[in-house]
Amino acid sequence: MRKLTSHLFISLDGVVEAPDTFVRPNLYADFDEFTCATVAEQDAILLGRKTYREWSTFWPDSTIEPFASFINNNPKIVVSSTLEKLEWRHSTLLTGDLANAIGELKARPGKTIGVHGSISLVQSLLVAGLLDELHFILCPVMAGHGRRLLDRQGDPVQLDLKHSRSTPAGLQYLVYTPRP
Repeated sequence: MRKLTSHLFISLDGVVEAPDTFVRPNLYADFDEFTCATVAEQDAILLGRKTYREWSTFWPDSTIEPFASFINNNPKIVVSSTLEKLEWRHSTLLTGDLANAIGELKARPGKTIGVHGSISLVQSLLVAGLLDELHFILCPVMAGHGRRLLDRQGDPVQLDLKHSRSTPAGLQYLVYTPRP
């Protein structure tokens, strides 16, 4: 069974939206190691509608490696009830019951399926118990504003720390598994 993992940049105050607005330039060099490890373990990408719309205008012409080659050459499964047409190469639409569709994707042979960005989708997957791991790059900054991963009412979502690593510039790479 394949794993489904989310990948988000997060500030110390929990903001996961628009990391390009809060990541300092000297931290970018530290991302390469994490990015290489991430793309090596994945062969499919799950995206929400908003992230698909934003990324489909940026990544097809990007030369930011190794992510550009990865995102452009691997299957992208887009979760949406409103999109009708996908023009980004290797993209397919996932509609219908999310839990059943994710179950079918995870049952197919292959490597890990990564959810990149896609805050609303990650929220839905996490609350539904469909995510196997949450990968965060914790940036040493207080963003002050922006969407947080779980900005909702309800029961706490309990997580166990599976792995952590620090970089000399101050990034923390954190991998959590949700408790059932």
